[in-house]
Amino acid sequence: MDIEQKQAELIDHFVNQASTLKASALWPLIIEATSHPSLFAFSEILSVPTVSELQGTENSLYLDVLRLFAHGTWTDYKNNAGHLPQLVPDQVLKLKQLTVLTLAEMNKVLPYDQLMQELDVTNVRELEDFLINECMYAGIVRGKLDQLRRCFEVQFAAGRDLRPGQLGNMLQTLSNWLATSDNLLVSIQEKIKWADSMSELDKKHRKDVDDRVEEVKKSLSLKADIDFRGHEEIYSEPGGVMDYEEDRSRPKRRRHPMS
Repeated sequence: MDIEQKQAELIDHFVNQASTLKASALWPLIIEATSHPSLFAFSEILSVPTVSELQGTENSLYLDVLRLFAHGTWTDYKNNAGHLPQLVPDQVLKLKQLTVLTLAEMNKVLPYDQLMQELDVTNVRELEDFLINECMYAGIVRGKLDQLRRCFEVQFAAGRDLRPGQLGNMLQTLSNWLATSDNLLVSIQEKIKWADSMSELDKKHRKDVDDRVEEVKKSLSLKADIDFRGHEEIYSEPGGVMDYEEDRSRPKRRRHPMS
């Protein structure tokens, strides 16, 4: 079973469970959901009406925990630990995994120093073990550990829940991308038309050159034929050239001595 299908089944399970419970009885379910090793999306659970009813009650801090796992990071928890319940070890692991996903959304090359600071990891070996065993093996990220450059090159990262207002930004980004793509398509089409017209002009030019070459060939052939016939007429005229044998057969004139 792939990670997307597993996610969908787990989301359905927790949404159905949350829908049948009263708000006051939801906190154990929230702890279970945020501790589950295969669940990384929480917005559907947040949208359950009974979960929203936690707002303003004595158990509202569990709603804050759920929001933290939907949109926050390990640093966010540390900054607000005084207002939140202490996390169990599985929740700590999950929040650190989600922190890697958040960092991977922003950059595809994550320096080890940044990761160690964000995850409270003290050395490179511990960091690489975490990335391999808890992130890549879990299927939430794929990438390359570059020990020489001390960075993690992200090739794939699972998406997190959209933060409030993020959808509008994404739609604007997509709209800008679409407009740019349309402009690029128009430019490509214009270049294709220009190339086609140049090709037609080139074909016409080649045809004109070929026609002129043929005309010149015909003109030269005609001139050569006329010149050849002219030479034939000259050499075939009577008296034009005396036959050498005829000249030899004629009697020679005697020359009289002068007195």
